Amino acid sequence: MTSTVGFEQLADPFRGELLGYCYRMLGSVEDAEDQVQETLLRAWRGYGDFEGRSSLRTWLFRIATNACLRALETRGKRPLPSGLGAPAEDPEGPLAPLAAEIPWLQPMPDSLLMADPAAVVTARASLRLALIAALQYLPPRQRAVLILRDVLGWHAAEVAALLEISTTAANSVLQRARAQLAHVTPTEEDLREPAEPADRELLDRYARAFESADVAALTELLRKDATFEMPPQPLWFSGRDRIARFLRSRVLTEAGRFLLVPTSANGNRAFAAYERTADNTYVAHGIQVPATDGAWVTGIVSFNEARLVRKFGLAVELMSAPGFVHADRHDHA
Repeated sequence: MTSTVGFEQLADPFRGELLGYCYRMLGSVEDAEDQVQETLLRAWRGYGDFEGRSSLRTWLFRIATNACLRALETRGKRPLPSGLGAPAEDPEGPLAPLAAEIPWLQPMPDSLLMADPAAVVTARASLRLALIAALQYLPPRQRAVLILRDVLGWHAAEVAALLEISTTAANSVLQRARAQLAHVTPTEEDLREPAEPADRELLDRYARAFESADVAALTELLRKDATFEMPPQPLWFSGRDRIARFLRSRVLTEAGRFLLVPTSANGNRAFAAYERTADNTYVAHGIQVPATDGAWVTGIVSFNEARLVRKFGLAVELMSAPGFVHADRHDHA
């Protein structure tokens, strides 16, 4: 059996790719990290029996696929609120109880995936939240085949060998997966590449409006059919006017209540949100992942779980300071 250090040197180049694969399978950065760790541990223990009949990469993906399939045997899909029911009608009405018991979809920090920024750009479309949410509706085995074939570009024979089925069976599973995904998949517009610098300027305006509690300015950025979701709150809103009414009454009640620190998630710009406390410090509130189409903000998912901020390598508390400039805030995190 090879040494731990020797195996780590061989396997480490595949860690980011494995993490992205497990995240697409499981919809959770935490679960994905657990299964990558399980994969590497199993691979290290079994490396002495690895005969090299396939590449190390293929062997690691076989172990990761089996680990994810086992993990999914006892777990339901990870939805967003929009996947559970119709949008709420009354933005000023009472909120539903937080549904912390639901295993919600989670955002993926780009920094965890790959050290090479170019690789992140290549993977952007297949990491968009809308697609990850849609994948959760596929049966686990179909999910694996579709990700391996259509996202990672594996050949049918490679997938068949990995799953120990015939090539004909692998193609049949892929066809069923594509057909089912077509019913829940996001539109091409939802999966478009961000158009820099238009999207960057749009999201800068969004952050300034959010921080200054300028609901009117923020509303001008929203597409008419925009959506707003905030797991673990199961209620969600559709439509520019309803979103504006909700933000005005519940969220953006005073300027400076929130700070937005730039980060990146799922191949796109995102923000770590911090909320001001009574002693004028800012504590982690969650991760906001806006979607844009180049001209409008089309959707906002605010993952209101403070613990996610740490996953993005950011501080959980910030000290407020006079003249704190938005463009430089990431330097303080």
